[in-house]
Amino acid sequence: MTGNKKSIYSALAANLLIALTKFIAGSVTNSSSMISEGIHSTVDTANQLLLLYGLKRSKKAADQSHPFGYGKELYFWSFVVSILIFGLGGALSIYQGIAHIIEPELMKDPFWNYIVLFLSLIFEGTSLFIAIREFNKIRNGLGWWEAIIKSKDPSSFLVVFEDGAAVAGLIIVMILMWVSHSLQIPELDGLASVIVGLILVFVSFILARESRSLLMGEGIAPDMREKIAQLAEKDGAVVKTKNILSTYQSPEEVVLMLIIDFEEHLDTEEITEAIRRIRADIKNEFKFVHFVIIQPE
Repeated sequence: MTGNKKSIYSALAANLLIALTKFIAGSVTNSSSMISEGIHSTVDTANQLLLLYGLKRSKKAADQSHPFGYGKELYFWSFVVSILIFGLGGALSIYQGIAHIIEPELMKDPFWNYIVLFLSLIFEGTSLFIAIREFNKIRNGLGWWEAIIKSKDPSSFLVVFEDGAAVAGLIIVMILMWVSHSLQIPELDGLASVIVGLILVFVSFILARESRSLLMGEGIAPDMREKIAQLAEKDGAVVKTKNILSTYQSPEEVVLMLIIDFEEHLDTEEITEAIRRIRADIKNEFKFVHFVIIQPE
């Protein structure tokens, strides 16, 4: 979590620094794509704040109304972030771009736009580098897409997607802005805004998909279930693990329920002792499993 916060703080600082300058440059030079980039940076700034709030809320101690804790707060706020990227980032950028294509206006001298975009690229690139470095620490040799699918912590890859989209958007805007100004084709500036919006919509769908799955109660992976079943069946009192039910309460906390078929000759005290052993073995092997409920068949 510490590494995730580091990448979030770096992204927050970068977006906060450049959002205002993009709006000023866009207003001065009459550039639709720069206004869209300003919207993008503003939404990203709000997103980082929401992620930090979600991380803080997810650490709240369990109470009577939430006996398993508040870990799913992170998944909820990650889902909210994906909606904001779609609505405030993607949709507004597309709208702004289409409006500029329908009623094109010649761009004024884009010199300051280039300065702002270049500085933004440095800030966003630095933030992306930090986010990628922190994400690489938890990938454990997995491919990028596989690591994202298997990750149970949206904050670990959300910043990577946001910063990646930001860098891609900045490059597209710089290229189309230069072509638009050089050839006096103002519609290209609007097209850049539309492309930035489409990139944000694509990113929002990926993030919403992953956050929704976790929010709805995603369980542990099949290979993990198999390992837990084998661990339980090593105990001499166990005949077979009938079923394993699980759900992530947070990236670092799993609720686990095992339905186990015990040897018929065991009495209640022996079964209780076996349950204690199995629970201890599972918690010792899998540190993220905080709650283990074992139901005899």
